Amino acid sequence: MNPDKTFSFELFPPKTEKGMVKLQSTVARLAERRPAFFSCTYGAGGSTRDRTFATVDWLVSQGIDTAPHLTCIGNSIAETLEILNRYREQGIRRIVALRGDPPSGTGLGGGELTHASELVALIREHFGDHFHIEVAAYPEMHPQAPNFLVDLDNFRTKVEAGADSAMTQYFYNADAYVHFVEQIRARGVDIPIVPGIMPITNYSSLARFSDACGAEIPRWIRKRLEAYGDDVESIRAFGLEVVTGLCEQLLAAGAPGLHFYTMNQADPTLAIWDRLGL
Repeated sequence: MNPDKTFSFELFPPKTEKGMVKLQSTVARLAERRPAFFSCTYGAGGSTRDRTFATVDWLVSQGIDTAPHLTCIGNSIAETLEILNRYREQGIRRIVALRGDPPSGTGLGGGELTHASELVALIREHFGDHFHIEVAAYPEMHPQAPNFLVDLDNFRTKVEAGADSAMTQYFYNADAYVHFVEQIRARGVDIPIVPGIMPITNYSSLARFSDACGAEIPRWIRKRLEAYGDDVESIRAFGLEVVTGLCEQLLAAGAPGLHFYTMNQADPTLAIWDRLGL
């Protein structure tokens, strides 16, 4: 593995005991590849807060470098600081700082903090350099940004507030990532921007998720996946070919690593990992 590259895996907190047992098995297999860290998501408006804590506690108990996600929507400043103190006491050194979304249907306002840049600034103000702060980047533009230039400015604001590095929303167009990085470098931002990688295993769920989060599935990929219908094996084989090729392009273009959205499954990510020879 290239020592200059950072490879990491993302998990989400399981809803059930059975899910937790499956997650533990997944982590055991992924951890053999010695990633830089595992990140753990935090549901809309903190809706998975207790499950996130339970997952993070277990990861830490296994001696695994863990980067909990933390959102500011729906949390007071006092609650946010309480969570950060909890993580500091556990020896956690990396946080993924996000704006987050209100739980669907709640119409929640932003609370005391409304932007990820404010959360980053709060962490720096109260914890100095204790935490390495990761933020999100959107090569194809944040779905709620008015335009691409405003989105670039918003990203720069997060970096100026104290972000150390970024992980992107997933995408399937390497040019979008390269263009985003070029544009952000032209604005004087030099932090590492690691591409987020989503394996392709199920077309209908991927299409639904992509439409919701603003990640574009290029027409040629969409049409091939549609043509396979319910042929799961063909979808996975084609998905492996597409995503491995994307990773090769990104690493060749100078990406500082890869962050895999595992969806709590080991096989799809490990298939890409092995095909890349990481």
